[in-house]
Amino acid sequence: MALLDKDFLLENEMGKQLFNDYAKNMPIIDFHCHLNPEEIYENKNYPNITRIWLNEGTYGDHYKWRLMRANGVPEELITGDGDEYEKFLAWADTIEHSLGNPLYEWTHLELKRFFHIDDVFSKETAPKIWEKANELLQTDAFKPRNLIKNMNVKAVCTTDDPASDLHYHKLLKEDEANNGFKTLPAMRPDKLIQIDRDGFNDYLNELSDVSGVGINSFDDIIKALEQRFEFFNEMGGRLSDHSLLTYHFVEATTEELNEIVKKGRSNEDLSPREIDQYLTMLLEHLMTLNNKFNWTMQFHINSIRDLNRPMFKKIGPDTGYDAIGTQPDIVANIQKLYTKMQDTNDIPKSIFYSLNPNDWMQLATMMGCFQERGKQRLQLGAGWWFNDTAEGMNEQLRVFAQQSLLPNFVGMLTDSRSFLSYPRHEYFRRVLCNFYGHLAETGRVPDDEKLLGKIIQDISFNNAENYFGFFD
Repeated sequence: MALLDKDFLLENEMGKQLFNDYAKNMPIIDFHCHLNPEEIYENKNYPNITRIWLNEGTYGDHYKWRLMRANGVPEELITGDGDEYEKFLAWADTIEHSLGNPLYEWTHLELKRFFHIDDVFSKETAPKIWEKANELLQTDAFKPRNLIKNMNVKAVCTTDDPASDLHYHKLLKEDEANNGFKTLPAMRPDKLIQIDRDGFNDYLNELSDVSGVGINSFDDIIKALEQRFEFFNEMGGRLSDHSLLTYHFVEATTEELNEIVKKGRSNEDLSPREIDQYLTMLLEHLMTLNNKFNWTMQFHINSIRDLNRPMFKKIGPDTGYDAIGTQPDIVANIQKLYTKMQDTNDIPKSIFYSLNPNDWMQLATMMGCFQERGKQRLQLGAGWWFNDTAEGMNEQLRVFAQQSLLPNFVGMLTDSRSFLSYPRHEYFRRVLCNFYGHLAETGRVPDDEKLLGKIIQDISFNNAENYFGFFD
């Protein structure tokens, strides 16, 4: 079998039929990514493939950076200011050593789908690929908006701070009809959650200015947040996203919360209990607001950030120095949060992603305890980050199918900073079609192409369209 031929990842005849006749041409809703709306709006051609594929300063693909470091590439040729062609050659050398890693497949899939390059990427083929790719990158088809549109993407949800003025979203909204896709904000209140960070006081001042709410207490924080929910909602926002590296459910009184906020503003040391109290009560109010506005609340849990402290100080976060977390009772604490919020009927639509697959069964069984007021309101999110592999995707599908209703799944997202990541939706769809094809060929589901084909199309696009309401 040739590398990434037409049947790659498809190991059965039903799977091949499902992909080619039902999944392949479905549109895409990318409901969680880290694309920069300014780049979408400015719509400039990239000068070369290094800029769009690897990095522009410390903004780029840290999946790739981790492998380059493992291959002995100096940081100057990863996030540094080294020659961009040399960086490209260093990536080619790394790819030659990455067989078996999903990045080997993704890299070649992006070359095929965007650049129509079928060569095996290596140091030997790199000069020719560099030349052809860079030539194409100067054409209109390779401007960011066309890269999105030509991949049949109907909606892109970026990741935005509550204090953002969403300036570029406003401008893109005016161009929506011409673009052929929506660019929508999704709220990510990391800076509000990080009460123990040095910049917390400055951030509250920023949030106060943009919301018009003077912030002198915890209740004031919630009033400012509600104003931001209203603004994001007017701009088409329908999701929030919350990173819980660790979490313990500990409630607090209003008096305790005000004292905690006061200490956070003064940059005083906070105890682990005080941090948990603040986070718990903030999450309770965020759940209430998500439910009020009929948004979907996403939880990304159990990761460890910035393990390499010298490199964090040198080049900052999101640069490839994170790992899977191991808090064994994190889901138990989230269960306590949901049990509390069920008392007041304030559970919003929710999607749970854990970087640690040991949490998936707990999350999936927890979901079944709170499935009320609509179809599959709680979902087990797609295999995330280090689980974003054929095997990780397949395991997530298996757990979802066995513990809930997989045909209701909202499907794949890129979670990426790159405009070239959309073939990951194809990759996921191939895994999905193979999953159901295998069940059919082993007699576990009907050998019914139309029945399974509808499920494939629903998971690929239709469920997300109905669940999020972007086009209502």
